[in-house]
Amino acid sequence: MGAAYFYHLTQRPMDATLPILLEKARGAGWRIVVRGTDHGRMMWLDEKLWSQGPDSFLAHGVSGGPHDALQPILLTTDVAVPNAATCIMSVDGAVVSAQEVKDAERVCILFDGHDMEAVAYARTQWKTLTDAGCAAQYWSEESGNWQKKAEKEEA
Repeated sequence: MGAAYFYHLTQRPMDATLPILLEKARGAGWRIVVRGTDHGRMMWLDEKLWSQGPDSFLAHGVSGGPHDALQPILLTTDVAVPNAATCIMSVDGAVVSAQEVKDAERVCILFDGHDMEAVAYARTQWKTLTDAGCAAQYWSEESGNWQKKAEKEEA
């Protein structure tokens, strides 16, 4: 059974934090879906991931292509998981269900700490998921380093 990890971004933007988390998830052997809410934003992330440099190659694709099922990292706005991902990374307030948290190895919810609507939505997600019995951790980088600030065990 998985857990939801909430990442409160205050020091580095999402496009700088996401590649770090993707590398860690790939290092664990997981296939990943990065779920967003806007196709244009997914295309922007696609470009950012390709331009990380030769030492940070992250093979990935944007959903809608002929090889979605083969992608180790798939960027999408859809709730479907065509690449059999065991890790879901939610960006820009994309919805993640309690069942997905329970079925996945890991769910990462990244939210912009400078956007009060994003913070409020993350709080709602935390409550919804933990009330449904999901394990969750809240991580903040306010001090400049990632620190776990809260944890809820699975019920």
